[in-house]
Amino acid sequence: MIITVFRSRLLPGVDTEYGESASEMSQLAVSMPGFISEKTFVADDGERVTIVLFADAASQRAWRDHPAHRRPQERGREALYSEHSLDSATVTYSSSHRGDAIS
Repeated sequence: MIITVFRSRLLPGVDTEYGESASEMSQLAVSMPGFISEKTFVADDGERVTIVLFADAASQRAWRDHPAHRRPQERGREALYSEHSLDSATVTYSSSHRGDAIS
């Protein structure tokens, strides 16, 4: 499994454009083979964090390099983000628990 963590802060006045683009990119991710999950959080100080999981590196690269994803990446760097960072890694351990799980 591959985890991608994208952190960003927006420039003033770009919320609407960013929101539309983010929605389209979320729909693209969900449609890609190997997609597992995506979740975005916004901190009180304005930092945005998106966590995306794909089944394997090939699936993650296909999403990363998809032409419909490349254009918004460039637009974000040029005109939407005051700062951003991206980390991607192979998950070597995973554990979960649900309190409502049936024993």
